[in-house]
Amino acid sequence: MVILDGSIVSVALPSIQHSLGFSSSSLAWVVNAYLIPFGGLLLLAGRLGDLIGRKRVFIAGLGIFTAASLLCGVSQDPAVLLASRFVQGIGGAVASAVTLGMVVTLFPQPRERAKAIGVYSFVQSAGGSIGLLAGGALTQTVGWHWIFFVNVPIGMVAVLSAWRVLASEQGVGLGKGTDVMGALLVTSALMLGVYTIVETTTYGWASTHTLSSGAVALAALVAFIARQAKTPHPLLPLRVFRSRNVSGALGVQALMVAGMFSFQFLCVLYLQKVLGFDEIHTGLGIFPVAVAIGTLSLGLSPKAIARFGPRTVLLPGLALIAAGLAALGRVPAGGSYAVDVLPALLPLGIGFGLAMPALATLAMSAATPEDSGIASSMFNTMQQIGAAFGLAALSTLANTRTNALLGDGVNTVSALTSGYQLAFRIGACLVAGAVVLAAALLRSSAPAQRPAVEEMPVAEHAAH
Repeated sequence: MVILDGSIVSVALPSIQHSLGFSSSSLAWVVNAYLIPFGGLLLLAGRLGDLIGRKRVFIAGLGIFTAASLLCGVSQDPAVLLASRFVQGIGGAVASAVTLGMVVTLFPQPRERAKAIGVYSFVQSAGGSIGLLAGGALTQTVGWHWIFFVNVPIGMVAVLSAWRVLASEQGVGLGKGTDVMGALLVTSALMLGVYTIVETTTYGWASTHTLSSGAVALAALVAFIARQAKTPHPLLPLRVFRSRNVSGALGVQALMVAGMFSFQFLCVLYLQKVLGFDEIHTGLGIFPVAVAIGTLSLGLSPKAIARFGPRTVLLPGLALIAAGLAALGRVPAGGSYAVDVLPALLPLGIGFGLAMPALATLAMSAATPEDSGIASSMFNTMQQIGAAFGLAALSTLANTRTNALLGDGVNTVSALTSGYQLAFRIGACLVAGAVVLAAALLRSSAPAQRPAVEEMPVAEHAAH
């Protein structure tokens, strides 16, 4: 539900603009108002899960998200919608931050954990793809308000189910990590960092606004890291970065998502503005990616990770993603979906279905029960930062190329296509960089076969 919301809104933006009277410049804030708190609060929410219990934090996040979705749906004014989207982003961050941490804690055995992480990866990727299809169908049939109303019954069922099914846990206690100053520093750094990235589409990468706000965000992040090295009860224990596989996996993920996430946005534009697809057919056009991801995440990936180790599965997955993006970089202005787009989408879906569960396994490989919440939130934070950076950078490159060609007298369809081609090729280069980084940093051992909770007391095993 949380991941789906990010893509379901993008399809409905034209209807929201027409209904509520958003200007072209302010319309982007329907997305940004959600992304900024989502990306900024993940680390804090993840640590709170370790301190006061992941179940409590998860249910609280779901409740906030569901209530905010209702407010979004009844909004009749741009300011009300943006405020509701901001609160929705808070709820999404709080719920998402602890999810992967609960998965690795609830499934300590390697094979069962590999299956669970495969399901987790499938749900994430399927949410994004289904959101495009659902957003188009709901917007065209019953109106944009229902892209938010649909969250309310799902959220209520999720809250009730989590309350009944998940085992209660006390956490390690607020006294083990109530670093208020650290929380303020990292939340400010991440929120300002995401804000800086998403606003580059308005101000540009070399503008005074971008450079100054980026410098402040970086200074706050450096101050946070320095504080974590000295404080007795850090919000983010730096020991989690001692694992080469964990640190390497987070870097690989940022590059992979930066290249991969933008494909959906740019491919939607290509299908609609160049091939002339409507919203529903656009969603159907992207859907094979979700099918491929689901098939791999739920079937082959968990078995392959358990047998060969996550690094061995990750490398060919990344290579397939890079190949798919490179193929999209060759789509012509007079292209065909069956000939030019679909053959590129299949390796993207297969590659992501292999790579994402492997990356999640590596990123959580050194997490203890006390740190699984913060490890989960770091994984999600890198995903959000990579997505924001990739989308802002690649869409800016695409627009710049398109505008330059239009100024030279090239027709609109050809200029748009050339811009999309450039962005896809740069995305392929980013993922190729992830392949190099993974090959150089990640170890060939199979962390999935060494439970991260091997030291968990017997009583805690019984509780779970």
